[in-house]
Amino acid sequence: MTAWSRRVGSSSRPVFDTMLSPAQRVSRIANQTYRRRTGVIPAQPWWQHLPGDFASWPDRFRLDITTRLMVGGTAGIDVGLRTGIATLAGVFAVPSTLRPETVALDRDNRAFYQALADAGDAAAIYPRPTQRPIMQHHQPGWLDYRPKVGHVDVLSFESEFRTVNPAMQAHYSRFRRNRTAWAEHWVHGDRPRPTLIVIHGFTADPYWLNSRFLALPWFYELGYDILLVTLPFHGRRQERSSPYSGHGYFSHGFCHMNETVAHAIHDIRVFMDYLEKTGVTQIGATGISLGGYTTALLASVDERLKCAIPNVPVVSIIDIILSWQPASWLAKAGMKLGGITLQEARHTVAIQSALSFPAVIDHDRLMLIAGAGDRLAPPKHTYLLWEHWQRCRLHWFPGNHLIHLDQGRYLRAMRSFMKQIGFVP
Repeated sequence: MTAWSRRVGSSSRPVFDTMLSPAQRVSRIANQTYRRRTGVIPAQPWWQHLPGDFASWPDRFRLDITTRLMVGGTAGIDVGLRTGIATLAGVFAVPSTLRPETVALDRDNRAFYQALADAGDAAAIYPRPTQRPIMQHHQPGWLDYRPKVGHVDVLSFESEFRTVNPAMQAHYSRFRRNRTAWAEHWVHGDRPRPTLIVIHGFTADPYWLNSRFLALPWFYELGYDILLVTLPFHGRRQERSSPYSGHGYFSHGFCHMNETVAHAIHDIRVFMDYLEKTGVTQIGATGISLGGYTTALLASVDERLKCAIPNVPVVSIIDIILSWQPASWLAKAGMKLGGITLQEARHTVAIQSALSFPAVIDHDRLMLIAGAGDRLAPPKHTYLLWEHWQRCRLHWFPGNHLIHLDQGRYLRAMRSFMKQIGFVP
């Protein structure tokens, strides 16, 4: 059944199919409109069976003309933005990514991560932290949200994260500012409340930006407390010599990237421990783009999550990089210097993808949000994760990575979903 049908003998304009569920009707685009390609869902291990040309696959939907114009227009904007970001990231990544030491580090250590991916034991790769840090409290920035009720704290602690691969510890510990974890905490203060952890996207770490873009004051006013975490190598965690926020995330090779993702998961779980210590009994997570990628992995690791809602997520970092020109040239050059194939590169970073592990929370507590016009985190990535998560709830909107048209519809869908599973203040 498609999301749109035509009435025989009446107007040719498509109308919503009345047989769709209420959850599907809140969106202009229902799941069935996505035109899947044969073989899009790979067998496990996915890194071996995902076709080599996956990065170049087009994303197509069956849409009415109005929605098609919305999707096509925003997709065109994304292509231009993607080129700009890829150029910036590529130029500044060349000195560190292609230097002989980085290539040798990846070559010497990739088998370690490939063996972990083969074992498929997420709990062994991402053990629950034992750290109970002293949490420091700071004043929020002048642009940050100021609630009418409650207060806002900026939290920090010195992370005791140790690399998954002991051989990477000396390399990874060189980045001193990255050792301090940061988050902003919006608290009503009257009692421990259900708390929504929010994870930002690549380079987009400012708390004020995420609070406005993701309509977080609206969730706060619904009664939720909010915790906005800062990913490694972003914001205050970036090195002083970093040319932009997030530079250190992808600029030191595949093995370094694995450790960065593991560090992110470790620190988020330490913040979860802190929330529980303060009396919070329900914790949910959502994130956008790279934050969606991290949210999906967190749902494969920590069963304490009441819900996980990745927003415009990716599932294969290698394939994202290969779809971004000119960053793809850098990735191909790095693979050539390292003497590895695309499948081997995917295998090396497979431990950081949610596709490699089953979710540890129930299927009905998972939800995906994605833009049909997204060309930074293309819909095919969301589609893979949707299938991997046994076709959990999925809401498409007719926008791109940054222009979320009909955002009000997916916010209401999120609220309905959270209420349905009992994640309510």
